[in-house]
Amino acid sequence: MKTKSVYMINGFLEAGKSQFIAFTIAQNYFQIKGTTLLIVCEEGETEYSPELLAKTRTVMEVIEDEADFNTTKLGQLERKVKPDRIIIEYNGMWNFKNCKLPWNWRCEQQITVINGETFPMYYANMRSLFTEMVRGSEMIIFNRCDNVRDELPTYRRNVKAVNTSADVVFEDANGEIDEIFEEDLPYDLSQEEIVLDNNTYGIWYLDCMEHAERYFGKRLVMQTLVMHPEKFPKGYFIPGRMAMTCCADDMAFLGYACEYSGAEELKDKEWIVLTATLTKEYFSDYKGEGPVLHAISVEKSKEPKEPVISFG
Repeated sequence: MKTKSVYMINGFLEAGKSQFIAFTIAQNYFQIKGTTLLIVCEEGETEYSPELLAKTRTVMEVIEDEADFNTTKLGQLERKVKPDRIIIEYNGMWNFKNCKLPWNWRCEQQITVINGETFPMYYANMRSLFTEMVRGSEMIIFNRCDNVRDELPTYRRNVKAVNTSADVVFEDANGEIDEIFEEDLPYDLSQEEIVLDNNTYGIWYLDCMEHAERYFGKRLVMQTLVMHPEKFPKGYFIPGRMAMTCCADDMAFLGYACEYSGAEELKDKEWIVLTATLTKEYFSDYKGEGPVLHAISVEKSKEPKEPVISFG
């Protein structure tokens, strides 16, 4: 028998599994010429429209009882529909440890969808089900996170304690939350001195936008270019790095204002090694508050082997 590709979507009731699946099968990148078998194991708050199913050549079959989710029943559905691929919306109240697929079904991807607002309740009362659900997932998506943003680091730790390799995504009403968590930073914030290199400068720059306070009291050491913007305040310059934002023709200079008594002696585009502290304060060119560096020392430097940074 031909091997069948399976996409397993699990999560507790009203987590948004149906909405995620409906959105995914409607996307152009997910279209195939053949038939998709969609096995639904619970009735959620979102129903699949007949128009969407017809348009995407998707045949929906429902399994209501956990006892019926077995290799015999699944094999019968395969012979009935003759699908080219299979999507399973698995019931979060069924123990995922008991999930068994026919021998010729290969799970291509397992995704767990979690409602950020109800997660604490399920995690506190159904932790064993949660553990089995996420243990083998490649991606865990927390949606509806608008009102629980302060809890997201805890949510992430809860997931990583079970599955260290999973990608964890947080979404609010506007889409994915581009949040950098402290434990994801490629340097140790417990150290008094943080050295920023090609691989860490970009992460530091982005993190400073939202969490400048993480770097208060730290000595920051970085190799940078010098820039003197027109009409910049006396005694200030911008140390920064060039970054490729999307392609070789789209480059951006990433840097924050730096207070330095010898700023006027520095030449544009020369390389330096800067040691500085950081504060968040009002700066006229920001038109508000933002990260401001305060130089401790400035040393002339040669151009590095890789002058353009990455965000690795």
